[in-house]
Amino acid sequence: MMNKNENLSIGFIGAGRVGFTLARYFYEKNLKLSGFFSRAYESAREAAEFTQSKAYKNIAELAAESDIIFITTPDAAICEVYSELKKCGLKDKILCHTSGALSADVFSGIEELGACGYSVHPIFAVSDKKNSYKEIGRAYFTVEGSDMKMPEIKRIFAKLGNSYQVIGAENKAKYHAALVMSSNLVIGLYHMAGGLLKESGFSEEAAQEALKPLFLNNAENLCRMGCEDALTGPVDRNDVGTVRKHLTAMSEMCGKNAIIDVYKLLSRELIEIAEAKYPERDYSELSQAIGKEK
Repeated sequence: MMNKNENLSIGFIGAGRVGFTLARYFYEKNLKLSGFFSRAYESAREAAEFTQSKAYKNIAELAAESDIIFITTPDAAICEVYSELKKCGLKDKILCHTSGALSADVFSGIEELGACGYSVHPIFAVSDKKNSYKEIGRAYFTVEGSDMKMPEIKRIFAKLGNSYQVIGAENKAKYHAALVMSSNLVIGLYHMAGGLLKESGFSEEAAQEALKPLFLNNAENLCRMGCEDALTGPVDRNDVGTVRKHLTAMSEMCGKNAIIDVYKLLSRELIEIAEAKYPERDYSELSQAIGKEK
């Protein structure tokens, strides 16, 4: 029988940015830490010192002294770590990995070992192993895994104070795709916009200087007001003429078909938002100008 949540010891396998950040954040929130194991003992020692916990020289010792084990390694190493942990005796243990893309299904056969597995993913870009813990308090988390010990996981979040969402394994890939679209792919869109400015005579530096305040202001408005109220520009105005000019200009640029496709795809999405915002307006001409989805 497990002790009450306040007395559960949390251990970490993997002493990179995510491990450093979560462990220090847990420490600051007065959760009990056992310590770290890493392939490189010096990394475990550094992480343990940073979190006032213990560095372990072998994985079995950490497993024996931890009730909850967070695997904070790269995704490709999770299955290998789990294979090693299975040799240690996992009865009544809770295993968590922090991958955004993988589900708890990577812990195959874990219930037969008397343990439970979860993915616990912070929707947060951990960029600095020594400082990101100061900001992760505002991060939203997702949790996915067994119902059996879910109350223990929820009690951790009650103590942390972070918002979280429980999702099913079948939705993990869609969930992760949403995060990639709202973060990584935005960089691709920003890069395309910079390329168009450079095609218009801007230097790299001038393009960045021009786009930065526009990008930041739009992101702030989006977060503050939501999609409908933040929407501005030609689609919001139902400005068919301007959209046609954009498409003509881009079509005259050699090798820019991908940009045209992205422009059309996202404009179709904006039309849906605009139609909800202005139900009295007719966007059929604009939709026709953009063309049907391929």
